[in-house]
Amino acid sequence: MAIYVLSDVHGHKAALDEALALASPGDDDSIYVLGDMVDRGPDPLGVIQLVRSLPNARVLMGNHERMLVDILMGTGEMDNFTWALNGGVATALGLDALDKDELAELVGWVAALPLYEVVDTESRRYILVHAGIDALEARGFLATSGIDVSGGRGAAEATRDDLLKMLARQDPETLLWTREAFWMHPTWLVGEDGTGPVVVAGHTPSIVLARYAGLDEDVGVDAEGRGCVVPVGACAETGGVADRIDIDCSAAAGAPRGRVGIVRLDDGATWYATIKEGE
Repeated sequence: MAIYVLSDVHGHKAALDEALALASPGDDDSIYVLGDMVDRGPDPLGVIQLVRSLPNARVLMGNHERMLVDILMGTGEMDNFTWALNGGVATALGLDALDKDELAELVGWVAALPLYEVVDTESRRYILVHAGIDALEARGFLATSGIDVSGGRGAAEATRDDLLKMLARQDPETLLWTREAFWMHPTWLVGEDGTGPVVVAGHTPSIVLARYAGLDEDVGVDAEGRGCVVPVGACAETGGVADRIDIDCSAAAGAPRGRVGIVRLDDGATWYATIKEGE
């Protein structure tokens, strides 16, 4: 059973459909969607419906789902005007077309989405979140649990349960919104021998990742300037292994630079669907 991950589709159902057709995950495979299904693109509810129809799809909350819930349930400071500025118009129109029971069911489903997950392939453990983690807080928590990640040791000895407990202590605002604080610095969870958990996140469009990660300007785009999956942090201290992977392929930018990308964690295979005008 393989593990596929994608994030930040932002209402571009046609591109998601195409990317899934290219990747062709099987019914026994797991598909993790790391949030931000809604807003900006033309068919946010279509994206949600497609994701919910997939066998073994597991969805994490993104900051845009959080905004949706805060608006509709009155649980945050977000107002309709700010939501609209963040691309919420198409989502609001789709929600208005639902009857009362459909709306209540959908909002309840979104509100219950988890903020994180830890998954294992045959060769590595991965931490899945929407935006990133507070790596200093993570290392501190693990150290108090008896897992010393200092001195290049990494966190290979941490169990899945250890990492889930660590994630439960993270500030939800960090998991949903962090950018520069996460991408600019190593996690130190991958040791000098290359072992340890890698963090997979979206939220930061790859076409602007260089700005938040202190990387060369051409990192995060392909030869045509389109968004792509970006491994970050490979160096001698990590045994040449990237300790973070950005899978936000900039769908929010729309055509012609935005894409929906899907990564198979088992072998790193990647598939892309470029967003077309009007889609």
